[in-house]
Amino acid sequence: MTDKAMPGVGHGAKGPEELREQIEQTRSQLGDTVEELAGKMDVKGRARARAADLRDKAGAMTVQLRSTAAQAGHTAHDRATQAGHTMHDKAVQAGHKVQDTATRTGHQAHGKATKSGHELQRRAEHSVPQPARYVVQAAIRHPRPALVIGAALAAVAVVTWRYPKR
Repeated sequence: MTDKAMPGVGHGAKGPEELREQIEQTRSQLGDTVEELAGKMDVKGRARARAADLRDKAGAMTVQLRSTAAQAGHTAHDRATQAGHTMHDKAVQAGHKVQDTATRTGHQAHGKATKSGHELQRRAEHSVPQPARYVVQAAIRHPRPALVIGAALAAVAVVTWRYPKR
């Protein structure tokens, strides 16, 4: 060591008391230096301290990562829920549109069929000769009995044609 590192050394003591103080001060500084060097030479102790620091850091990172993962999970869940609600709302709207379109189309078809039916009825009533017009009008109003009577007449015509009198 140099004289600059140890104050009071190299100046010479003025008396025995000052010499003792310088010796005590030098011993103290020397003890600190030895202790510092011993700490640097204690590889096991330094490794244990470093391992303890790393364990603490790993534990803190684990807690932080778990917290971040939980938060990400909650965020993903919230977004998925929101997306599900959005899709549900869109599906309901699409269903209503389809239902409205089907209803409107059904009404249009019904209107056209009714108009066609009335037109056919008008034509049938006016194209039939006057004596049979009442029968045709009754058949249009009540189609079942007219169909039964027509089927019976057709059956009589077939039998008559098939088995003529000899």
